[in-house]
Amino acid sequence: MSSKPSSPTQLARLEKQKIASTEGAKAMADRQASAIAVRKNMERLRALRMAKEAEEAAHAPAVAPSGKKKKTGAKKAKAPPLSEWLASQKDTGRAS
Repeated sequence: MSSKPSSPTQLARLEKQKIASTEGAKAMADRQASAIAVRKNMERLRALRMAKEAEEAAHAPAVAPSGKKKKTGAKKAKAPPLSEWLASQKDTGRAS
């Protein structure tokens, strides 16, 4: 330190620096504690979610393999060409 006598301004500045330093250290400790608490909570929630998903997967009904679904209904008959339709209409006595 210097051998000069400290002025009241310098003493006040040093006191403010000490206070700011201690408050800063407290704030950092609070911030770190808060971050740890958040990570623990996230870990707990993740474990709960994974347990729930595993339980749901165990009780889920079996799913058919994905692929083309087979149609069970009868296929529609293909419409005859126009010329055949007109000929059948002529044969039934309809006028054209």
